Amino acid sequence: MKTREQRKFIRYDALHLLDYTVLDENGENGDYSMGRTIDVSVDGIKLETNSPLKVNARLLITVGLEDDLVDLEGKIAHMTPHDGRFISGVVFLKISKNGRRVFTKYVEAFQRRKAELEEKGKGD
Repeated sequence: MKTREQRKFIRYDALHLLDYTVLDENGENGDYSMGRTIDVSVDGIKLETNSPLKVNARLLITVGLEDDLVDLEGKIAHMTPHDGRFISGVVFLKISKNGRRVFTKYVEAFQRRKAELEEKGKGD
């Protein structure tokens, strides 16, 4: 997978948004959509979508942080409906060494932003 540099900045408030393409059984691009990252780790993400994703489906996912966009491939490990949306656990299958470096920064920024929002929520 290749790191692309097309965007100049990613807003930290939008850090939880990403886009994905479902791959068909032949590895060809299928449905394209956007989702929201609920949680992240260096090995996978928890993804909220408007449409259900099939367990074992493969996805091409693009995440961004500042000057970097990272394309990675993942597989749906589990999916459950939740409040009219769908929560899927995605395990990464392919990510480049540079992509891993960038994604590690994404994980750190996501966790910081999540902590800030939780702290802000306590003060309201």
